[in-house]
Formats: sequence, structure tokens, C-alpha cells
Amino acid sequence: MASTLLINARSYETRVALLENGQCVEVYVERHKQMSLAGNVYLGRVARVLPGMQAAFVDIGLPKAAFLYVSDVYEPPEEMQWEAGEVPTEAQRSPGSRIEQMLREGQEIMVQVAKEPLGNKGARITSHVTLPGRNLVLMPTIDHVGVSRRIEDPEERQRLRGLIEELRPTGMGFIARTVSEGADHQKLSAEMDFLRSLWDSIGQRRRLSQVPSLLHQDLSVSLRAVRDLFTREVDHLVIDCQEEYDMVVEFVSTFMPRLLPSVELYDRAEPIFDAYEVEPELARALERKVWLKSGGYVVIEKTEALTSIDVNTGRYVGGYNLEETIVKTNLEAVKEIACQIRLRDIGGLIVIDFIDMEREENRERVVAALEEALGADRSKTNVLFMSPLGLVEMTRKRVRESLGESLGEPCFYCEGSGRLRDPTTVCYEIFRALERELKNSVAGAVSVMVHPQVAEVMLQEERFALEELESLLQLTIHVVPNQSLHREHFELRPEARA
Repeated sequence: MASTLLINARSYETRVALLENGQCVEVYVERHKQMSLAGNVYLGRVARVLPGMQAAFVDIGLPKAAFLYVSDVYEPPEEMQWEAGEVPTEAQRSPGSRIEQMLREGQEIMVQVAKEPLGNKGARITSHVTLPGRNLVLMPTIDHVGVSRRIEDPEERQRLRGLIEELRPTGMGFIARTVSEGADHQKLSAEMDFLRSLWDSIGQRRRLSQVPSLLHQDLSVSLRAVRDLFTREVDHLVIDCQEEYDMVVEFVSTFMPRLLPSVELYDRAEPIFDAYEVEPELARALERKVWLKSGGYVVIEKTEALTSIDVNTGRYVGGYNLEETIVKTNLEAVKEIACQIRLRDIGGLIVIDFIDMEREENRERVVAALEEALGADRSKTNVLFMSPLGLVEMTRKRVRESLGESLGEPCFYCEGSGRLRDPTTVCYEIFRALERELKNSVAGAVSVMVHPQVAEVMLQEERFALEELESLLQLTIHVVPNQSLHREHFELRPEARA
């Protein structure tokens, strides 16, 4: 699969796009005023312990306290002095430990951000720190050796596992990443030494730092993309900023010199995301409705609890067989849904409402196609069966805000509901307000400031009702259009009798 990695870097924002066969499949945006927190290591203080939830709030210096579950708490024995590189393993935690036995308010604790703050929720943290490198991930508090599930060759998996077991210090865990396939003894040993040295430096900073404080900051979005996405399958890494290009070249030269010829500086006049047709895909990823080539469409709605995706035939009428038309639309939608989930970075619970199919084999065929389409996604997904109503429930691991959440905000008019009261409804609300507030008033007239659309309804469609209200209240009603007003808002300004 031909892949290209694009980096669009400016002083205010850096955007990274991964293209597969010319199509944008992943986008990462980091604004320099809102740097990513995932992967950062902090020295924090326990602010509150919640036995009923088996969790704790920890102050790590952010506006909102971070959230720590009991399963994410590492509990060193009291008699052991903490030393970087000599950390007890997870197995030393007593079984059935409760949060109130492991933490106390005011206690200092070193934690890592596992999930970015989402909406009104603070960051999700863990005291099991992981430090990712190019080929390996260091787990200093967990005694475990793992190999990426994307490495499928049993012999290669066994070889990597044996090398890591031979090289790693006692009590420290490592995971071999996908790009480590084929890595030799020297490369893994050098990276293991680098990660251990990084862990030692974090330990030294912990001893010298005040609480709360940042002990370790993960790489910038550009270098994270190079570390995690720049593999032998990526044909080109194209960067449009000289400063960012120099930084990436230095990083690649150190950790993956064989890929250095694939790094390219983009210097043409046309913006890089326009030249590779990424901008239209980004705009499409922020829309509620996504059209399919056949004429059908998919509607993607984000709620607080889940994301719902609805498939519709739209303008597609198919051939002579209704079931065949529905299946074709669903199968086409599957590819677009998998692409949009990955591109928009939608996480958590996702419910997909496919068009109803009568035959069980067709339902199974659509679910199988969905699982296959999600196979390229680096985030973990879990797809359940399709219900008789055509609903498929699935989950996708969520680490940060989705693309729509990071680039947008709820509409301050509708507050996220997606709907406004129509002008006629607002008109009737005004009539009731007039009757409620001015029925026994001594005013001789009242000016009603309204949005022009509401004014049009009041003066035309509801003119007779307006005249009846003037007669009932025995005053003159002046309707004053005001474009600056929200369509649902209005102002009543009584005027004294002459």
C-alpha cells in the first residue's frame, strides 16, 4: 500500500496527515497554545480519594483535577526506597487492594496522562508509566514482555521475545512495536539503554521537583508522527517547513537512518494540504452528512454518551431487487464509515444503523466487511454482531478528542442540540409574554425588538392575531426588526401614554 506522510508546520499550528493510496486516512492537529498532554509524566498530589468509585482525583497542575482508577495505581512496598531503574513490579500489589488502602489525600504520586481531558472531564491518568521509543515501549513498573499483534510471523515474534528477555533488566517490561520486525540485537540494545536512561532522568527530576510539576513531556506532534507512523510502508515524508524539516532529519538520522532518503522538503507555492487534496477531506470530516458515490449517504451524530451513524439510500435506486440495492448501499457505507471513524478519530461507543436486510447471510456479510475495513486502524476496535433491526454496536479506543471536538465547539445558538425554535413558535411566545406582562399595564404602547424572520411572521402571517392582542391589551404594539438579535430572543420596551 503506497503511503505518504505530510507535515504542515506553522508557528501557530502543526498538522500531520497520513495518506494511503492517495486518500487521507489519519489527521493530527496540534495548536501550540494547546499542546497535547497524552504521554506526559507529572508529579502530582492526591486531592481527593473516592472509595465509592474506587478512584481518586489528583492535582497535576492542570485546570481540572486528573482522574485515577484503582486499577491504574501502582503500589510500591513502604519499605522500598523508590529508585529509577529499580521499581517493584505490579505483582507486588496485594490482591483486592482498595483505593483508600493505596492512596491518601495529600500524598505525592507520579502519574502519566493516558487520555486527554475530554469535554468537562479531566485527564485520565495512570501510575504505570510507559515510555515509547521507535522499536520498543518501556514499562518500568510492569514485569512483562510483549510483541505487537501486527507482527504475525510466529518465528519473528519468538525471536523478538527472546532478544528482549536476554537484554532487559530484571523487573522491567518491554513491548516490541510493529516497526521492530527484523530489528537486530544492537538496535534493540541501544534503544533499551536510551529508554532506561530516560527513565533514570525522570526519576532524578522527581526527587528535585516541587508538586505539582511536569517531569517529562512527550514529543511534538511532528516527531510523534515520525516515530509512530513513518515505517518502511511509507514511501515519502513531506514537510513544508525548513525548521521542522531539519528537526525531523536529525531525529530520523538518529533512530531510522535507512529511511532518511524518503524525507522531502516541500517548497512549492501551492499549500501542501491543497496540493495533496487533504483540505477537502478535512472539510468533509467536519460535516454531519457524508455522501457516497452511489448517491446514498451516511449521517454521523456525536452525543455525550456515544456516536450514532445512520446509513441511508438517498438518491440511489439500484436495480430490480430491493435487497440487493440495500446490501450494496450498506457495503459501500462500510468502507466510508471505517474511513470516517479513523479520520475523525471517533472513540468510545459507536452505534451504526444500517439499512434493514432480510437475509441473515447479508447481515453477516456486512459485519465481516466492517471488521475487515477496520483492520487498518491502529486504534483497538471491537465490533459486535448485527441485531435484527440492523444495529451494530462497536467500541474504539479513545485517547484524545475527536477531530470535530478539537477543531470546533458546540453552537452557542442551539447549544449542541442542532435545532432552533421556528419563527412562528417564537412569535407565539412573544404574544404570551405581552399578555403576561402588559395586561394591566398603564403603558400606551410597547416596542417589540425581534429578529427580522420573526418580525415577518408577526406582521404578515399573524397580523390578525397581533391586532386582536392590541385590542385585548388596549395598547399599540410596534414590531421592530433587529438583525443583531438571536432568532429566539426578543425585547419588550413599554412606552408611557401620551
